[in-house]
Amino acid sequence: MVAETSTKSDSKTSSDDSQNPSSPNYLHPGENPRMVLINVQLDGGNYHAWSRGMKRALLSKNKHKFVDGSILITKTVNNQIAQSIVYIENARELWEDLWERFSKGDHFRISDLLQEIHSMRQGKRNVTEFFTELKTLWEELESLRPTPDCVCKIKYSCALIKSVVKHRESEYVLCFLEGFE
Repeated sequence: MVAETSTKSDSKTSSDDSQNPSSPNYLHPGENPRMVLINVQLDGGNYHAWSRGMKRALLSKNKHKFVDGSILITKTVNNQIAQSIVYIENARELWEDLWERFSKGDHFRISDLLQEIHSMRQGKRNVTEFFTELKTLWEELESLRPTPDCVCKIKYSCALIKSVVKHRESEYVLCFLEGFE
């Protein structure tokens, strides 16, 4: 009788992933399905920042696998966008729809970022605050126009990618130095 009870318990544990902390189906007692994962709402112009935040949140909670499953994420987008995705059946389709609409290289945003980066001045900010603001803009710019991938037969055997990275780093240093008044 004891062995039989143990077997039933073992089979229940293996089939009920919601009780296994390493399973994406596991919900920690401190979490709930209505919990907001990130504080940033997608408004159309901030897709890259929103997407990175969502990915980090999902990865940290072992839930990223649900992006190709069925977890709804409409609570993290504004009402207008939420209305446009209400009939999408699963998270993967939703993620792809949002990517298709908002992830494209926005040339106007790239232009605005470049202008903001090149005109930014330290002003009354301390060096750390100034650098942090500048770095945030650089990272957004990098997400909109990422460094190209190496296509060499032997990865990174040519110096092109290293040269591109070095050029961008030099540009960032110059912008930083230009910002001091």
